[in-house]
Amino acid sequence: MRSALGLGIAVAMLVGAPGLGGAVPPPPPNPSDGQLQQAGDDVTDRIGQVGSLINEVANADQRLRALDDAVAIKREAVNKALVDLQTARDVAVAAADAVAGTLQALRDAGAQIEAAQVRFDEYAASTYRQGTGVSALSSLIGSQGPDDVLDRAQVVRVLAANKNAVLDALQRARTAEANKNSAAREAKQQADDAASAAEARKADAENAISEARAALADQQAKKTAVEAEKSAAEAQLATARDNVAGLQSQRQAFVNWDTQRAAEQQAAEAAAAAAREAAAAAAARVAADQAARARAQALAEGQRSHVQVEDPDTADITEPDSEETESGDTETATAPTTKPKPKPTKPKPSVTGSAAVETVIDRAMSQLGVPYAWGGGNENGPTLGIRDGGVADSYGDYNKVGFDCSGLMIYAFAGIGISLPHYTGYQYTAGEQVPSSQMKRGDMVFYGPNASQHVGLYLGNGEMIEAPQSGSVVKVSPLRWDGMTPYVVRLVS
Repeated sequence: MRSALGLGIAVAMLVGAPGLGGAVPPPPPNPSDGQLQQAGDDVTDRIGQVGSLINEVANADQRLRALDDAVAIKREAVNKALVDLQTARDVAVAAADAVAGTLQALRDAGAQIEAAQVRFDEYAASTYRQGTGVSALSSLIGSQGPDDVLDRAQVVRVLAANKNAVLDALQRARTAEANKNSAAREAKQQADDAASAAEARKADAENAISEARAALADQQAKKTAVEAEKSAAEAQLATARDNVAGLQSQRQAFVNWDTQRAAEQQAAEAAAAAAREAAAAAAARVAADQAARARAQALAEGQRSHVQVEDPDTADITEPDSEETESGDTETATAPTTKPKPKPTKPKPSVTGSAAVETVIDRAMSQLGVPYAWGGGNENGPTLGIRDGGVADSYGDYNKVGFDCSGLMIYAFAGIGISLPHYTGYQYTAGEQVPSSQMKRGDMVFYGPNASQHVGLYLGNGEMIEAPQSGSVVKVSPLRWDGMTPYVVRLVS
């Protein structure tokens, strides 16, 4: 939780309003009257050149936006593969538990059959030695207790009535044992299949990471080239504007610049003060909301880390004693060393209404100014980012404690008891999908094909809070309609 003082450090980056972050350019030159007259003849010749350069800069900006979108999709694909891996591991652990249970039942059935066979053999031998006319009293001699007396009496009656019935019962017991044996084999096969599926998901995650690294490296090289082209075009445009407009335009530009500087400095100071006040108020409310913190902590305790590729819970598998079946086959149970904690399968708020919406927004707003870190963020707050082999690494995200876009949503909604996966595509299907034209305060807003690129939280009045990209921070931005999905997601109303 950041304090109001800490939020003030990055306040210039908190609100995406005009005039912040160096919007006013350096002052242009203020030429003399003689220079103004000399430059007048050049105006007409430069008009066409200015138009061409403006188009070139616009094209470069469009290509940069397309490259950034492609990189964002690759990053979220890695998040998806890691979430799928943890799901497959849970299935493997459950199947291994089923194997252990069926094999224990098989051992119990075998022990019961063996005991029944011993008792039958004993009574059969006794009957043979004493004859069928032995009184019922003699059958009670040597009994171990009331249960044993009843067992002996029952066997004597069965032997006297119909010896074949006893043999049939033993055969049925053997058949039941064989059925349990078959169930154990089937459960073991299911466990093996689930374990194979988990390994396949692991391979998918590793392949996705490798592909993302290669794609990011390629896209970064292209982006660098386009940025160089754009910088060159901007330099040419600056020169052309000087020549076209002439020194008289520079005089007017200086006057306009000075007016703009004064106005935007005043606007920036007002916006910075408002941002500090809003962030500090949200942080204070979040700090005081002990119930929201408790709900978030409870959700975090049941989660696997979505960035964990290796699974320590199933690293060492122990094998119990083998069990030999009637046909000579040997079955071995594979039991997990530990069991994962259960986690929610579908997000449901533990609190609802407008107060719940404001709790979600307060938790997000309390993180204004926290650095962007790819892969960062959980139910309890910002976490250390991870490597991506490209853009995020170049910004040192793996050494930053912060949020990525989906991680910020996890933290915001955990305060009302909603657990979300760390992938925008899955968050897009986590709640009620409402047409984007009907969005309300507290809805999640998504971008990219099937919500694979980005997510933010709508605040109302055309604004949203987001963790936008590497090198940036959690901030309030104007709502962007370009690239938005057809629906927003409403988890609480």
